[in-house]
Amino acid sequence: MAGHGDDYFSDFFAHSLAACERASKDPQVRTAVDRIATTIQASFDNGGKLLILGNGGSAAHAQHLAAEFLSRYAINREPLPAIALTTDTSVLTAIGNDFDFDQVFERQVRALGQPHDVLLAISTSGLSKNVIAALRAARAIGMTTVGFTGQTPREMGGLCDLCLLTPTSDTAIIQQIHLIAGHVICGLVERSAQVKRPSR
Repeated sequence: MAGHGDDYFSDFFAHSLAACERASKDPQVRTAVDRIATTIQASFDNGGKLLILGNGGSAAHAQHLAAEFLSRYAINREPLPAIALTTDTSVLTAIGNDFDFDQVFERQVRALGQPHDVLLAISTSGLSKNVIAALRAARAIGMTTVGFTGQTPREMGGLCDLCLLTPTSDTAIIQQIHLIAGHVICGLVERSAQVKRPSR
């Protein structure tokens, strides 16, 4: 399509590329990604697991990243224990129906989480009530809490041990940067010589 569509195409790509470039050069983003990868790796090495959650597009990211860890990202290696809390429709609808949608992740965290585990909570706004409830539950258990969010941490920030902030307020671009950061974290964990499932 010519005309207006071409302008939108070019403008969106330019906006996306500029935001990704800012993120790639942001020392806070780099430090957060490195520390998150190290934290997840340490949990795996100590027999822990990674629980991942979010709503909408962030739910899709949770499933995507869990698959990268459980299957493989770029190299063949042992499967790593990551669980997306967004995939079981029976669990989600039972909790939403019997209790409240704000508890759909919190109850799963309380049932599955252990102190040596990591919770990765994804929210572009940093205000999602069910994400906040899950983070509170994880902290009560003693889990390490990690957040992916937008430019400002908002309520979510105070509940995260580590938080990745993205240098943009555009929801679609925030989600793109979250996916890129997730891939980098997967790659860093895979590349570590210490990645292994602990003996049982």
